[in-house]
Amino acid sequence: MWEHQSLFRVSAQLFADGVFNLLDRGLRPEVFLVGFGSAKEVDAPDAVVLEPASLRYAPADFKHVKDQAAALEADAGPKGSVYHLHPNDHDRFEKQHWYELVCQATEATLRGLTAARGENRRSFCAVPVSLQGYLVTVVLQVAADCYDGYYALPKPGAGRPSNLPHAAVLEFLNDCTRALREADTADNDQPVLDRDHNELLRSAGRRLMLRVAPAGTHGLYDACNGVAALRHEGDEGVGTMLISRRLHPAVVPVLTLETPVPMRDHRSIRKLLELSEGHTALISDASHVFGLGQLAPESDSQFEPLVTVHFTNHYSWEMSHAGHVLMRVVSNTPRLPQGQVAADNFARTVRIVFPALDADSIGYLWDLAQQATTQPNGTILVITTGAAHEAKRLNRQCFRVVPRIMTPSVLRLVTNIDGAVLIEPSAMCHGIGAILDGLATDKGDSSRGARYNGALRYVNSSKYPVLAIVVSEDGWIDLLPS
Repeated sequence: MWEHQSLFRVSAQLFADGVFNLLDRGLRPEVFLVGFGSAKEVDAPDAVVLEPASLRYAPADFKHVKDQAAALEADAGPKGSVYHLHPNDHDRFEKQHWYELVCQATEATLRGLTAARGENRRSFCAVPVSLQGYLVTVVLQVAADCYDGYYALPKPGAGRPSNLPHAAVLEFLNDCTRALREADTADNDQPVLDRDHNELLRSAGRRLMLRVAPAGTHGLYDACNGVAALRHEGDEGVGTMLISRRLHPAVVPVLTLETPVPMRDHRSIRKLLELSEGHTALISDASHVFGLGQLAPESDSQFEPLVTVHFTNHYSWEMSHAGHVLMRVVSNTPRLPQGQVAADNFARTVRIVFPALDADSIGYLWDLAQQATTQPNGTILVITTGAAHEAKRLNRQCFRVVPRIMTPSVLRLVTNIDGAVLIEPSAMCHGIGAILDGLATDKGDSSRGARYNGALRYVNSSKYPVLAIVVSEDGWIDLLPS
């Protein structure tokens, strides 16, 4: 289609890996391109081009996409008359409408292909871009079971994100479309997609908050970050805010401000946040805070689940709907909610790292891992075959203990101090309060804290088989290696 299409596709794949691995490595993103010859018949050579050519799909699988797009246009019925100041505007409108129909038809084709083949993939397509005589669309596929496992907001619509992964998909495809328009310029010697991965997720967070804000009010995401960054009389901001339109029937007023406070007045909002307690929360329409109220009980006929913003601690907040956490934001970095470590995922990882362990030993380590994840202040449990040698090597930066079998009750006590607990796969403990070391790695994440990055460096540098359970103070739980 054009000279640098392989470079563009590889750049887009690396970009997708960086973005979606930050959300959930189980999403396993895959990017490819589909190009439709603008003036070529269906059976003409190169009427459909795939990049890469070795893809599991064939050009013949997409040869009827244009016909499907034309059928979608016919099914839409007669279009209303649109009057423009300039004739070119009408042509531009018609062209963009056709591109959107091609996008919809491509997605429908991929849904049929994945369903017929039983593939565990969910497909998303960017609106095509006209390039060198082809309509080129970027296709992103992710693991369907992982993607569908996250709670989604009701009432989906075109361009309306249902959760954070969906918002990230929309942002990613927008970036690809923007870069694709510049992919064949003579002076394009910069990386095709070089946006910071966390910045894209911040844009996805803003898009999701815009989706839930009444009347599409902008600025709610940044306002929540501004409030979470402030302290009131030295205390961290902890409280709740309900997002709803004014006079919502599902909200029982408790106290109404005579003059609503603008959301941009972060300091006043932070002060008012002290009033929220229990079921009583600040009520905001994403533009102003206009009082205190409570959500009607589920038994009430007026009940309706509303979006709730819960400020958990300094620089941290989370958004939920109907009791499901949609997004957790720490230091202006959105992430998916991390729950308890899944038993099957833990066992699978243990078998990879320590293949000689039997089922009973894995079950006992699972009991210890569960206890570690309940530590509210965060901790690190390091399981390594070299626990005895490492405790001796780190003698100056840990408390060595007389070797003993670690139990969940003792683990609860020793994780009250900072540092890692060093145990063998047999659960024999050799050290507590260990300050881990290790070489710097490009797998680090600057948006995460010292505990996570320290454990990551240690795991990547260790000469022994090692598994680390990292429980961050903000509630995130990681298995390293993941």
